[in-house]
Amino acid sequence: MAQTVAPPSAATPAVPAKLPLKAIAPWAAFFGILMLVLLYFVGAEQGATSVFSGTDVHEWVHDARHLLGFPCH
Repeated sequence: MAQTVAPPSAATPAVPAKLPLKAIAPWAAFFGILMLVLLYFVGAEQGATSVFSGTDVHEWVHDARHLLGFPCH
């Protein structure tokens, strides 16, 4: 069976579209704040600084706390 190879075309190379900073900034701020809240719940939600009473949040994020190196016992 014969195989043919297409000759290279002389088309211009594709240029990625530029995304304006004004379009990225709100999403970057939203996800940055979301990550800080998540880091708080995983790293500091226990004891005297807890926002919620009880140990429910601590138990939900217990394994992530150990995985990220936060002590809890």
